Amino acid sequence: MAKHPKNRTDRQIRKGVTQKQSINPNAAQHFLRHKRKQHPLSYYVDGILASDRVILGQAITLIESTALAHQDLAQQIIEACLPNSGQSIRIGITGTPGVGKSTFIEAFGTQLIQSGKRIAALAVDPTSQVTKGSILGDKTRMEMLSTDTNAFIRPSPAGDSLGGVARKTREAIILCEAAAYDTIIIETVGVGQSETAVHSMVDFFLLLLLPGAGDELQGIKRGIVEMADLVVVNKSDGDRQTLARQTKRAYQNALHLFPTKESQWSPKVVTASALQKEGIQEIWEKIQDFYTQMTTSNYFQQHRDDQAIYWLHESIRQQLSASFYGQAAIKEQLIKMEQKILAKQYSPFKAADELLQFWRKSF
Repeated sequence: MAKHPKNRTDRQIRKGVTQKQSINPNAAQHFLRHKRKQHPLSYYVDGILASDRVILGQAITLIESTALAHQDLAQQIIEACLPNSGQSIRIGITGTPGVGKSTFIEAFGTQLIQSGKRIAALAVDPTSQVTKGSILGDKTRMEMLSTDTNAFIRPSPAGDSLGGVARKTREAIILCEAAAYDTIIIETVGVGQSETAVHSMVDFFLLLLLPGAGDELQGIKRGIVEMADLVVVNKSDGDRQTLARQTKRAYQNALHLFPTKESQWSPKVVTASALQKEGIQEIWEKIQDFYTQMTTSNYFQQHRDDQAIYWLHESIRQQLSASFYGQAAIKEQLIKMEQKILAKQYSPFKAADELLQFWRKSF
């Protein structure tokens, strides 16, 4: 057997084939220079207010960063942009995987841009790396929207904490509004806890469904249907149109059984085909009807105010939890308490009380 040379200075894999170290030999040096460069606060604020999509993306990256220096700068950017935020309608969109969220957002956003709107699309999903159908995993499907200068599409920050991801998304909304995006779309993947997080940061909640009311409301949790301001039966085209109409009637009947919303808005059900771009205008008209009714009754601003206070308390809960579980001494005590609970020496409640007392003494 032939021996391989210990040192390959010529970087050859086999005779006649030379492996290049880089397509762009200056890329590494450029990356390091860019990484080291620190921009002042004014760079981000001025860029965002000028609707610079690149700088907006850089600012959101700071929001997503866990580095303390980045977090401090991100909060300064948010505070500076806050007076210029709030002038948008925030629309939450959810639905089971395969319902066509990406195609719908592409058709919906493109039509709104054609009518003079500016669209920002964000996502709430703590496992966005493996979502299989997130807006942002399927960003390549939205070719028209992603390349339009009046649209900004941002992947969800990956992370294990739904609360953390939701907070970063809400902060990103502020920056997008300051950048003059007047329609913010918040997409969530699947049907679960993330829907509640999205509902707490949007004005209008849209639920996408597939034709076919079998499986008794398709196994979607009642609470999610209750949150919906508009139910859209998507993929209502071809030989599925009859089934789509049946699904529409089934959901109309089901919604009548739910209690009246605090907003006094009666949820609607419509059919649409994002692929054929049918029914999109009707959906936008329903959203405009909602906005008119909510602003006339003053509920719109009241709801925004309630959400702001909710996120104040939610942020406190998140930071207290991180402070508690982040202490090494607490981690040691927690293991001991778990052992005592399993040995039936302590109840979970007594263990929790003692842990919290131990934590308070550390201040």
